[in-house]
Amino acid sequence: MDTLDRAAQFLRLHGRLIDRLRFEALFAGGSRERVLDALRCYQNPDGGFGNALEPDLRGAGSQPQPVEVAFWILDELDAFDSPMVAAACDYLSGITAAGGGVPFVLPSVRDTPRAPWWQTADDPPGNLNPTAAIAGLLHKHGVTHPWLGPATDFCWSRVAHLTETSPYEARALLVFLEHVPDRERALAEFARLREAVLATVTFDPHAEGAVHHPLDLAPAPSALPLFDAATLDTHLDVMEAAQTPEGGWLPNWAAWTPLVLHEWAGYLTVQRLRTLRAYGRLHP
Repeated sequence: MDTLDRAAQFLRLHGRLIDRLRFEALFAGGSRERVLDALRCYQNPDGGFGNALEPDLRGAGSQPQPVEVAFWILDELDAFDSPMVAAACDYLSGITAAGGGVPFVLPSVRDTPRAPWWQTADDPPGNLNPTAAIAGLLHKHGVTHPWLGPATDFCWSRVAHLTETSPYEARALLVFLEHVPDRERALAEFARLREAVLATVTFDPHAEGAVHHPLDLAPAPSALPLFDAATLDTHLDVMEAAQTPEGGWLPNWAAWTPLVLHEWAGYLTVQRLRTLRAYGRLHP
């Protein structure tokens, strides 16, 4: 079987319905609307997303990070015209901290099953992760909403004070800088922070554990290139080879409960296929 056939078989055995439908819509001529129908089941009446859309957050209640996950799914479908977007922005408006950013995670997470790294203070401040990624995706798709202006100002304020960063913050930051309308300012900040972003990357393609490789920060060709072609080719080779005999790709971080290994593997399998296709390694 070829790469896609093996991945399809893996998803049938291990993937959530939403990830099986994503695969069908993106690689097998399936229905985009069916993905949206499945995604709506993760959205709560308050407009936020929960219900383990982000597999390490098992609670039903809304959290900021699953909004970003939902927006990435809407992005891959070019579906930011969905009413889910405005409802999610309304939710974000209700949880925004002073200064315009949303927290990394809300204190309500303490009452739910979750991975041990989801910790927070009683009154958490706004955070670039996920505010910058969410704002960047809204800018990419030309969405207008009252939440976005203050969130953009928050991101610019935080970016201006950065001298070093962390892998997940860097990933959110890059989405913002790639799509925010003020291109002159974005390019200047990208140039200033480029080395700090690169310091979060593990260049050894065979390094194990919860490391962040170049393709994690550049899952598709970007207007803000971080890596040369040779580096990308090396890591694409390794990514292709990492498809398991069963046909999927596995997470490189700890699975704190058995179910999340399968849920993340299904989600990541679709993501890896998208990356391989974006760099011309996979057709269609």
